[in-house]
Amino acid sequence: MARAWHLERRPDGMPTADDFALRDIPAAALADGQVRVRNLWLSVDPYMRGRMNDAKSYAAPFALGEPMGGGAVGEVIESRSDALVVGDRVLHMGGWRDEAVLPAREAQKLPAIDAPAQAFLGQLGMPGMTAYFGLLHVAEAKPGETVFVSAAAGAVGSTVVQIAKAKGMTVIGSAGGAAKCDWVRSLGADQVIDYKGEGSVVRQLSAAAPDGIDVYFDNVGGDHLDAAFATARQGARFAICGMIDIYNSGAPTQLRYIARTIAARIRMQGFLVSDWMGQAPAFYADMATWMAEGKLQRQETVVEGLEHMPEAFLGLFSGRNTGKMLVKL
Repeated sequence: MARAWHLERRPDGMPTADDFALRDIPAAALADGQVRVRNLWLSVDPYMRGRMNDAKSYAAPFALGEPMGGGAVGEVIESRSDALVVGDRVLHMGGWRDEAVLPAREAQKLPAIDAPAQAFLGQLGMPGMTAYFGLLHVAEAKPGETVFVSAAAGAVGSTVVQIAKAKGMTVIGSAGGAAKCDWVRSLGADQVIDYKGEGSVVRQLSAAAPDGIDVYFDNVGGDHLDAAFATARQGARFAICGMIDIYNSGAPTQLRYIARTIAARIRMQGFLVSDWMGQAPAFYADMATWMAEGKLQRQETVVEGLEHMPEAFLGLFSGRNTGKMLVKL
């Protein structure tokens, strides 16, 4: 019998194992237009923390006592649709479970790019698209500019670093700890800040970018956002992707230097990757080219077994992952 993780209660602060329950899912016959997918890889992402709250947001909250959802890659094992056949590998949002039944229109056949299936949950999936459209379309980053990226060792940030270098930009990344900083350097970053090291992020960024930054790609908020305001050049653009520092605490970002928005004419814009899905073909074309040219690397942190899904999710908030955090079934 298939199994799925259910949200048992709304977390107060950092989630705990008791907030989740792994339960059997009753077998269901397929209706016309549906497919049954055996999941192979599951994604955990920081945005899922917001869906555990009973609050209005861009994505509906997870319902208590119901199966949770998220990105997944799997293989069609039964189909009542002409769009997908048994054996097709697909990307869909029926994650947090080992088997999903869903309308075929909600499953995307994996693009014909020579890459492992799980890459479509990371660099070739939602995180990669977030990096691509956030950097090039939202922030409008241009060759020759200086880009600051927080959480540069994560799935989104590491892809931002590499796209920026492929486009001829100077890149400053921030990561926590020597090993992650070394990896970000190996991706081509010109300077790397260790936010766990000596000195504030503001001081470290000021030293790394004495002439200031043109673009900030924000995955963190907090002191990283403060540092970006403090060092922004005139006309700087901030693409606000995430603020993982407040997802569990709810504490407001300090914004000590926000007044510089006026004098420096800073433009700050939040965005969702769903805003850009209509332009996915351009993303796939560029990424395939950069892969063929050897300009893209990726790293994954893999947790094995559906039983360890909450453990993998919680690892996002303690910096356990380098690159994309995945669960392999």
